[in-house]
Amino acid sequence: MRTPEFWTSESAAAKAMAALLSPLGALYGLSVRARLSRARPFRPRARVVCIGNLTAGGSGKTPIAIAIGRILAAHGKKIIFLTRGYGGRLHGPVQVNPAQHSASDVGDEPLLLAAHGTVIVARNRADGARLADSLGADIILMDDGFQNFQITKDLSLVVIDAESGFQNGRLIPAGPLREAVTQGLARADGIVLMGEGTPQLPAFAGPILSACLVPTAPDVLRGRDVFAFAGIGRPQKFFQMLRHMGADIVAERSFPDHHKFTALELSVLKGAAEKTKALLVTTEKDFVRLDPAARNSIVPVPVHAAFADGPALAPLLDRVLQPRNVQA
Repeated sequence: MRTPEFWTSESAAAKAMAALLSPLGALYGLSVRARLSRARPFRPRARVVCIGNLTAGGSGKTPIAIAIGRILAAHGKKIIFLTRGYGGRLHGPVQVNPAQHSASDVGDEPLLLAAHGTVIVARNRADGARLADSLGADIILMDDGFQNFQITKDLSLVVIDAESGFQNGRLIPAGPLREAVTQGLARADGIVLMGEGTPQLPAFAGPILSACLVPTAPDVLRGRDVFAFAGIGRPQKFFQMLRHMGADIVAERSFPDHHKFTALELSVLKGAAEKTKALLVTTEKDFVRLDPAARNSIVPVPVHAAFADGPALAPLLDRVLQPRNVQA
């Protein structure tokens, strides 16, 4: 999905389009409240940590989930990631095997997570949690699912893009919001502001943490000519990061989030990069979506999430470091 321009534009036409679609947004909000009111969530034996957001599009949930997974695993806990597997054909529950599953099977984010631990893809999160319990999980780490009420959550963190915030502040499809901000934050135990910026937030009693995405190998592209492409929620953030790394971007191409690149598109990109004698680079998330045979001459740029205030995160994670003794 490519983010509609009227979600961010201040033009009169954009505001009119958002207003026109607002009744549909109200219905979308009602559907979320209805699911919440009818929910009879399953309580797994494992503790459950949810890394979610309030908006459509990328806010950095997966890198935050990986970072928190590492911290919890360092305490000796068996962590199992649980995700819907957006863009994949398998409904699950299924344990992801990178040697057998492609992005077409399970989606791109599960493949990224699988490099850091056990991953379960399940459209029905309760079924996924049952599988995680059977595999001996101490902590189930949900990547996304804040608006999914099939599982009881012990800790919910909402990731917010600090630069874009909530954009026009309207509900899908009139704007990017999955639910009203005050409604969502009422269920959150903490907020993670990703990147630089000061978004307008309603009163929130919980901790507000800061984090950013940093390149895993910050100097590898310094002084290099690069041809950059990305199919993520906000490609411009990737291009900006490349510039901060010291890369000289000779050209950039943006595609919709979770875009499935065709052989023709990749051929054109490779040809253009070769013509300009530039290194063809993309995000790690885009790279895992590519067919292995098509990855040659394309360089992924891995990133990871870094917390600016690790000590403030510790008390939140302490809540889930103790085992739960309940019957499934």
